[in-house]
This record gives sequence, structure tokens and C-alpha cells, in this order.
Amino acid sequence: MVVGILQIELAIEWAGSLKDKRRVVNSLKDRLHRQHQVSVAEVDSQDEPRRAILGITLASSSVPHAQSVLSRLLDKLKTHPDCFVSDHRLEILTGQ
Repeated sequence: MVVGILQIELAIEWAGSLKDKRRVVNSLKDRLHRQHQVSVAEVDSQDEPRRAILGITLASSSVPHAQSVLSRLLDKLKTHPDCFVSDHRLEILTGQ
């Protein structure tokens, strides 16, 4: 079994309130889950209106598949009009 983990820090510079941030984050979470069958959660900085840290995970049968899916997600988020990726970390865990 392979588990892919992608942690992404997003900057939402135009957000003036937590409500603005939640609108962007909830939209991203729903879209990523629906289109790529991954689990997405906001894992840190919940009280900061201009910063969001998302954790994205998926289970797969192969390392190349997990890396491919998470790389595509990262590329998609880098071109999102409402925010930009200020940092990210990708990790692949393998087990027996």
C-alpha cells in the first residue's frame, strides 16, 4: 500500500475576513475531492484570514500513481486565481 501526502500553504492575500478565506478553502476542498478522489482538510492556520494550510492524502497501489496525482494537484493549485502556493511538501509512504 502507498499513501501520498501533500501539505500546501496557500496565501489568500485579498481575503479581508475568515469568511472570504473559508469561501476559497471550501471550494478548493470540494473540487479537489470530487475531481481527484483525494481527502482534503485544512490542517493549520484556521484563524488567519490570509493563510491556509491544507493536507491532501490519497491511498494508491503504486508510488508513480500517487506522485502523479499529487503533482497534478500541485500544478492545478499553482494556477488558481484566488490564491497562490507559498510552500508545499510532498511525501510518499510505503508499507507492506
